[in-house]
Amino acid sequence: MDTQILRDFFSGLQQRIVTAAEALEGTDGRRFRADPWSKPPGQALNGDGVTCIIEQGRLFERGGVAFSHMRGDALPASASAKRPELAGRTFEAMGVSLVLHPENPYCPTAHMNVRCFVARRDGEADVWWFGGGMDLTPYYPFEEDIRHFHATCKAALAPFGDDVHAQYKRWCDEYFFLRHRNEPRGVGGIFFDDLNEGGFDRCFALTRAVGNAFADAYLPLIERRRDTPYGARERDFQAYRRGRYVEFNLVWDRGTLFGLQSGGRTESILMSLPPVVTWRYDWQPEAGSPEARIYELLPPRDWV
Repeated sequence: MDTQILRDFFSGLQQRIVTAAEALEGTDGRRFRADPWSKPPGQALNGDGVTCIIEQGRLFERGGVAFSHMRGDALPASASAKRPELAGRTFEAMGVSLVLHPENPYCPTAHMNVRCFVARRDGEADVWWFGGGMDLTPYYPFEEDIRHFHATCKAALAPFGDDVHAQYKRWCDEYFFLRHRNEPRGVGGIFFDDLNEGGFDRCFALTRAVGNAFADAYLPLIERRRDTPYGARERDFQAYRRGRYVEFNLVWDRGTLFGLQSGGRTESILMSLPPVVTWRYDWQPEAGSPEARIYELLPPRDWV
């Protein structure tokens, strides 16, 4: 398999998203800092990538858009546990992963990831699959924003089958769930993994459609809410809800586990964590408050 076409798409997608986010920051805002890195050949794990990071911007308090292309002598345990026949194969893994944390609490946090894995063994056909998705984590309730996000996801998947969006939305609702709290992380989106059904061209096209839809799904929400006034109360609640984000990423997220187990670059793996977070013991929002309203929107529903 020629993986150069994959690399060209993923690296180009990273640059397009960074350019769009910088446009929202404006000419007087901060730029994303590009941090290229590499692990030289000859090691058990090698490869390269670029982590584009912004901190303390006009809009984004922290954000990371990372491209990585890794090669390894053997799949880590987290990847081969479900498919033991792949144990011992060499592999390539590449993709784009991003998380954007705006400073304004009325602007939601968003995550997106698209990736491809290829596992190889001499004398046997390559085994490949795609994965990815995007999801939205608002702190304050704007139903029209949530509907826009889900409608854009649905439109991106429409060419690939009438039931695909419903399947991937359900998978997202089930995946981005904090089992130890019995609580969704946010209001969902779409999620898929181990995708090879229908052949390489179809799966790559679907993955491209998801990656290319992110800017249209998310950035209009930032433009809509960026100037909403806020104070200490809203910032405090945002920091509290961000704690749920940290808990999910460190306890349940497969990508974080794979990256750390495979010897990936720690700074790039943990770039998704927000800069300001608080925890409180058994805290509950006041009944009828805007902070309480967001909890009413978390249970999965048909938003489109």
